[in-house]
Amino acid sequence: MARTEFDFIIVGGGSAGCVLANRLSADPANKVLLLEAGGNDRNILYSIPAGFAKMTKGIGSWGYSTVPQVHMKNRVLWYTQAKVIGGGSSINAQIYTRGNARDFDTWAQLGCKGWAYADVLPYFRKAEDNDTYNNETHGRGGPLGVSKPVAPLPIAEAFIKAAGQLGMHHNPDLAAANPTGFGFYQLTQRNARRSSTSRDYLQPVMSRPNLTVRLNTMTTRIVLDSKRATGVAIADGSGGETILRAGRGVIVSSGTIGSPKILQLSGIGPRQYLDSVGISTLHHLPGVGGNLTDHLDLCIICECSGDFTYDKYGKPFWAALVGLRYFLTGKGPAASSLFDSGGFWAVDENSEMPDTQYHLGMGSGIEAGIAKLKNTGLTLNSALMRPRSRGTVRLKDKDPASHPLIDPNYWADPYDREMSLRGLKLAREILRQPALKDFILAERVPGPDCQTEQQWFDYACSMAKTQHHPAGTCAMGVDDNAVVAPDLRVNGLQGLRVADASIMPRLVSSNTNATAIMIAEKAADLILAA
Repeated sequence: MARTEFDFIIVGGGSAGCVLANRLSADPANKVLLLEAGGNDRNILYSIPAGFAKMTKGIGSWGYSTVPQVHMKNRVLWYTQAKVIGGGSSINAQIYTRGNARDFDTWAQLGCKGWAYADVLPYFRKAEDNDTYNNETHGRGGPLGVSKPVAPLPIAEAFIKAAGQLGMHHNPDLAAANPTGFGFYQLTQRNARRSSTSRDYLQPVMSRPNLTVRLNTMTTRIVLDSKRATGVAIADGSGGETILRAGRGVIVSSGTIGSPKILQLSGIGPRQYLDSVGISTLHHLPGVGGNLTDHLDLCIICECSGDFTYDKYGKPFWAALVGLRYFLTGKGPAASSLFDSGGFWAVDENSEMPDTQYHLGMGSGIEAGIAKLKNTGLTLNSALMRPRSRGTVRLKDKDPASHPLIDPNYWADPYDREMSLRGLKLAREILRQPALKDFILAERVPGPDCQTEQQWFDYACSMAKTQHHPAGTCAMGVDDNAVVAPDLRVNGLQGLRVADASIMPRLVSSNTNATAIMIAEKAADLILAA
C-alpha cells in the first residue's frame, strides 16, 4: 500500500523542488514526498544542450499562452512553462547568471531580512560545481554543473568585439556581483550535458528509502485545518481526490505560474477573485497571483554571409551528423546552448546598473514564434531587466486542469516600452559594427526600413516573446500584499511555505534559474532549522 503520511510534502518538482527534495531527505529521519505534474526527463533532448531549441516549441511544456496584451495591440504570446521533472532547469538555455548584487540588497531594503547579497551568496556557491572559478564568488563541489561553453563560434567572438567598439567592455564573468559588460556566459552544463536539478540534485538520491517521488501527479489543493496546512489533495485519475498528510509542512514549489494557481485553488488568495470562480475563501491573502513581473524579449535577425552559425544543422542530414558527432565526442553544434554569449548594459542614462540584457543566438527561428530565414541567420535578443509593469495570474475557473489566466501586462508602464525599444535599437547598432562586417550580409528582421517610433513599436508587438523569466506572484515581504514572510512561511498560515521564483519581491536583472536554485537551497536551511 502506498504511503500517505510524510513529514514534508513538496508540491512541484521543478528547479527548486528537486533541490528541496535532496536537501530535506538528507536526514533519514525525514520522510519526504515530491509531487510533479509532469513526466520524466529521459528523452535525450533533455540532456543535449542544443535540445533547448525544441523546448520552447512545446516539448515538456504546459502549452500556456497569455491573455491579450492590451498595451501591445492585444497580442497573445506563447508562454512556455515547464511540465517535466526538473522544471525550467530541464528545458532552458542553460545560461548561468544571477543578476546584480544590488538586486538582492534591494530585497533586504524592502524588509526581507536575510536576503541581501552577502546573505545569499553562500547559497549560490553551495549549489555550484564551477569548472572555471573557485573564489569568493563561485564554488566547486556542489551538485550543479557550471561550465564555460564547449563550442563557441568565431562569430560570437566577433560579437563581443563589436560591443567593445561601441564602448561596452568585455566582462569574463557575467555572473559576478556586477555583471556589466559583454562576454561568454557560463552554462549549467557538466561534460557537455545539461546540468538540471533533476539530473544532479534528484537522481543521485533517488535510492533514499525516505524519499518518494511521484510523477504525472496533479496536486489539486492544499488541505487546511483551520489556519494550518496538514497535507495536499491529489487527483486520483477517476475524478476524485486522494489526501496525503504532511506532519511537518507543505512546501509549494510549482513556479511563478503554478504556485499562485495551487494557492488559489486551495482557497488562499484575494477574496474577490476566488468568489468570481466559485471557490470559498479559506484565507484571504490579497497578494497571491499579483506582482507578476517578466522580461520581454525583442530581437534583431541578420542574414550571414556564410555558414557562420548553426542554421544548416537543422536539416535532417546535417542533424544526423551533428548527433553522431555529439555522441562520439561530446562536441559540435549539439553541445551548444545556442546562446553562449551576450552581456548586460544600461540604456537608461540615469541607471546606476545594467538595465538591459543581450543574448546572441547562433541561428534564426531558434525559439517559438521567431522568424526563420531561408539562409544562415544570426539573432540578437534584448530585454529590459527591471520592468515597472506588473501583471497577474488568476484562475479561469475552479477546475485544477484548466490553464490559468496569465497577464504579464507588458508595457503597462510607458517607461518599459521606451527602454525596451531603446535596447532593441542598440542591438541593431552592435550588429552594424566593423567587427561583424565579414560575418553579416544584411539585417533582415525588422530590416533597415524600420526607422520611426511607430515602426519599431509595430514590429516589437508582432515579434516580442517572453524571455521565460516570470517571477513575483507569491512575493516575499513585510507589507500587506506580501504572500510569504522572509522565512518563506505563507503569511497567516502555519505549516505552509512557498519556495521558488514566485517569492522574488523584485525580479532579478538576469536569467532566473540560478536564483530559483539559490532560493531552494536557502529555504531548505530555513525549514530544517525550524
